[in-house]
Amino acid sequence: MQETIVISLGGSLIVPEEIDKDFLKEFKDLILSNVAQGKRFLIDTGGGRTCRKYQNVAKEISQASDIDLDWIGIATNNLNAELLRVIFGKSAQSKVIYDLSKTFPLESPIVIGGAYEPGHSSDIDAVLAAKTLGAKKIINLSNTDYVYDSDPKKNPNAKKIETISWAKYRALIPAEWTSGLNTPFDPIASKMAEEEGISVMIMNGKPINNLAKCLNGEKFLGTIIS
Repeated sequence: MQETIVISLGGSLIVPEEIDKDFLKEFKDLILSNVAQGKRFLIDTGGGRTCRKYQNVAKEISQASDIDLDWIGIATNNLNAELLRVIFGKSAQSKVIYDLSKTFPLESPIVIGGAYEPGHSSDIDAVLAAKTLGAKKIINLSNTDYVYDSDPKKNPNAKKIETISWAKYRALIPAEWTSGLNTPFDPIASKMAEEEGISVMIMNGKPINNLAKCLNGEKFLGTIIS
């Protein structure tokens, strides 16, 4: 069976403030050039800042439950997923796959994954997709260059990590997942990936040639968790 590469595309790259058309054009061109080489892709989208904006407003003017906030996250994830599906046109499967835990047909070289139910982050969905497809690697694209030993936004002396075990990575992040949690890869997804023997590559989606290097099997800037 032809290998399918799982990419978790963070909402921070799709809509940092406004929709990033330039990035999306570069991403589309790169993926299609790899499809032309015979590769297949499952691309799972996140909600990013759009999600958190909606969730923050909901929390400010109501007593929103975690499930309520999750449904907002699902809606923003799926909006981004539909955008990606349309952008890739006929190269993409005609419908977004929402429940990535179940076997689904691979009718096109590009499948876009969405979100399905509360309690799931896009990281979990990416692991579910990898498990369903038998993939052992996930490329996690966001606006973060590496995993760091502490929060680089709070600690200017935070040190980048190029390779790390799942056990050591999980010790760096919260043990529990909450809606809107912002970590390089969330706690539940990390535990699942470790159990399934899946490696995750954390990297910045910009500049796009860094992703190109990763897809070509070359050395890239980022963190490998395995």
